Amino acid sequence: MGLYDVLKKGESMQQYPIIASIVREDQLESAEHSSVEQVILMTGNILNLKEIVERLHRRGKKVYVHIEQVAGIGRDAAAIHYIGQTFRADGIVSTKSNMIVAARQAGLQTIQRIFAIDTGALETAIRMIGNCQPDKVELMPGLMPRVIREIRQRISQPLIVGGLIRHEEEIRSAFRFGADYVSVGNEQFWPPASR
Repeated sequence: MGLYDVLKKGESMQQYPIIASIVREDQLESAEHSSVEQVILMTGNILNLKEIVERLHRRGKKVYVHIEQVAGIGRDAAAIHYIGQTFRADGIVSTKSNMIVAARQAGLQTIQRIFAIDTGALETAIRMIGNCQPDKVELMPGLMPRVIREIRQRISQPLIVGGLIRHEEEIRSAFRFGADYVSVGNEQFWPPASR
């Protein structure tokens, strides 16, 4: 089966659970006015993070702070607690297992981001997921149907796929092969809010 053999014509992108990956501050307004319920925040800094999280919360969005992408935030358990207590983020995204464990201990939701660069990395990621038990797993890049299906079969957590997704057909394919969510940084794929 080819990548696009799984697509159904005439499907609406509205039916798919998209997570907005906000990589630039100028995307905040688009995210606010979209129907996405969750955002991964990969911009901002320790000085404006509280304002950004509050702004998105006012629009009913769950905010996951990618701790390796937001400037000025340390990479230790104290930083994780600070994100929860001071900025009131709903959760964090990290590639680091120790950050996932710290966030779970702090009562935050967690997304473990993994990169499937080869078989060894994939096996290490599966072990890591089993050990730290994140709430969700994000597989990067998101253009690998066979790997999406394999990961889906081997983990119990909801599976997010993202990275390098540029076409509607790629989003549909990811869902057909087992993704629960697709994270996309291109605002054109963030469904508009209902009026």
